Amino acid sequence: MQGKVEICGVNTAQLPRLSAQETEELLAKARTGDAAAREKLISGNLRLVLSVIQKFTARGESVDDLFQVGCVGLIKAIDNFDPTHMVKFSTYGVPMIAGEIRRYLRDNSPLRVSRSMRDTAYRVLQTKEKLTAERGREPSIEEIAAALGVQRSEVVFAMDAISDPVSLYEPVYTAGGESVAVIDQVGDGKNTDEQWLMQIALDQAMRTLSAREKRILALRFFDGRTQMEVAGEIGISQAQVSRLEKNAIGQIKKQISAS
Repeated sequence: MQGKVEICGVNTAQLPRLSAQETEELLAKARTGDAAAREKLISGNLRLVLSVIQKFTARGESVDDLFQVGCVGLIKAIDNFDPTHMVKFSTYGVPMIAGEIRRYLRDNSPLRVSRSMRDTAYRVLQTKEKLTAERGREPSIEEIAAALGVQRSEVVFAMDAISDPVSLYEPVYTAGGESVAVIDQVGDGKNTDEQWLMQIALDQAMRTLSAREKRILALRFFDGRTQMEVAGEIGISQAQVSRLEKNAIGQIKKQISAS
């Protein structure tokens, strides 16, 4: 957004400014149905929209789109503002604008989330903004859950559901020309490519064994039976079990080595 002067055909460098008194007077007129006052209010508070969308530009969304959605939030704030609440218009308008943008981003997320989950997430965001304004700090998950009357897990799941997906190859840290990507931090050290290839080779090797050899290996290494116990169950001697087991293992090793 840096260096961008014109957004949606609006020259942001020449946007008008309204004093607190002018804003109050225009709000009073707009409430009586004065369309000109309403238009002047919208124009005079576009800088408020610009300040809010700064927080969302890193998501890769079109600045023009964010600005238009933010303007919708601004208009809603103007139409719904109640001066008897004794708060500045900007204090009321910023959460309205941000909420409208979050709703737009949520509804246009590349990940499809259920309607009920989106609604819960929206209520969480509203409650979070309200508690932040009331307490002058960001509330904890427990405080949000208590205010909504839901379980802590519901708040966590709802917020996770509307979080933007991140590429595994997105850099999270760079130093000395070397970048650390997300995949480097969440990589699975157990299910590696080598482990998968070894498993495939093992499966192929097992297919070359006879049914009796497979059964002997299963009883010996999955059930933990002794050779004597296996011999009694299959109905052969222990020596035969030992020979078949040895031959089967040797065949598997040979197949894996050749893969």
